[in-house]
Amino acid sequence: MIYNSASDWLSAPNKRVLLFAMSGLGKTYLSSMLRAQGDWFHYSIDYRIGTRYMGEAIADNAKAQAMKIPFLRDLLRSNSIYIGSNISFDDLKPMSSYLGKPGDETKGGLSWDEYTHRQAQFQAAEIAALHDTGHFIARASRLYQYPHFICDTGGSICEWVDADDPNDPVLTDLASKTLLVWIEGSEAHQEELIKRFDREPKPMSYDPVFLLATWQAYLAEFSVAPETVDPDDFIRWAFSKALAHRQPRYQKMAEKWGIKVSMDAVANVKDTAGFNAMIAEALERR
Repeated sequence: MIYNSASDWLSAPNKRVLLFAMSGLGKTYLSSMLRAQGDWFHYSIDYRIGTRYMGEAIADNAKAQAMKIPFLRDLLRSNSIYIGSNISFDDLKPMSSYLGKPGDETKGGLSWDEYTHRQAQFQAAEIAALHDTGHFIARASRLYQYPHFICDTGGSICEWVDADDPNDPVLTDLASKTLLVWIEGSEAHQEELIKRFDREPKPMSYDPVFLLATWQAYLAEFSVAPETVDPDDFIRWAFSKALAHRQPRYQKMAEKWGIKVSMDAVANVKDTAGFNAMIAEALERR
């Protein structure tokens, strides 16, 4: 780790942190709070994916839907209107809409082949965006003169790394440049996430081996053909399994490559001083 003690962290003139956790645990809250206080550059992995790496695919998907409407088709073909993605740090819906859900196309689903194609696009994009962290650390310092840097990752970071591999290319790169910090949730939070997801299921990205096994298990358990699967029902069913699949991966990342803090500790952080103290305490406990 680039900081091995609380004193290393507190005395560092340039603090560099990468947050990873399940959705809703405070990654973006902490990043936005630190950015607002003036000395921290906020690098959002999901925003980078949706703009630099998947922006064209997201916009083209919207255009393909518009082309089905004769009035809009004529305007698009004559370059009379513009359709683009208005993705932001706080609104990533264009990206999740593009990822989509597998199943019955009459219910908004995608064929399995198209769905897994988009999943593979996202995997490549997220790995590339993670490797861009070093570029943005240098850019934040050189161009914008920010002394400190925080990377706000997506929940799927754990899908593309092997924490047991000391030479994992993504983790090796990130750990050489940032302090990896896991925000650990409680069982109650996981239950709340499942309830929230049931109310509003949204597309996610998964390790292809896990995804295929989950898809095949769903088809077998409910005796349905791929083209008749209810898209929302599948991703609801898969979500709790995904949480159980990700939890030990996050834990290994923290044990072997970084530190962990609790969601309760994050909730009590109100300013930069509180954040620095939380990280220092976690380093002392490690």
